[in-house]
Amino acid sequence: QEKLVESGGGLVQAGGSLRLSCAASGLPFSSYAMAWFRQAPGKEREFVAAVRWSGGTKTYADSVKGRFIISRDNAKNTMYLQMNSLKPEDTAVYYCAADRRLSTTLRNYDYWGQGTQVTVSS
Repeated sequence: QEKLVESGGGLVQAGGSLRLSCAASGLPFSSYAMAWFRQAPGKEREFVAAVRWSGGTKTYADSVKGRFIISRDNAKNTMYLQMNSLKPEDTAVYYCAADRRLSTTLRNYDYWGQGTQVTVSS
């Protein structure tokens, strides 16, 4: 059974850093594109970053470009999101997702984790 589990969320002050992890099981991780989405209270879930199966192609939302770094370790079946220079507006539940093809579109992703809360205080 396919499963994605996020970890690493928490409370951090503005300007600080966090690293999220997404551990995958039950799917051929190295064949899947992986992505991070986030959902703030009262808002729709939005794209944050995605990485192709090989790790060679990455794409970011404009709002996080230059501050967040997505990466993956196919030997560990794990994806990461290094979040630097965090802002209060980055506060959200962060979800990882998997699909065969790299996409920034939420509905294209077949598999989802349960989410991890990130709270940035001002």
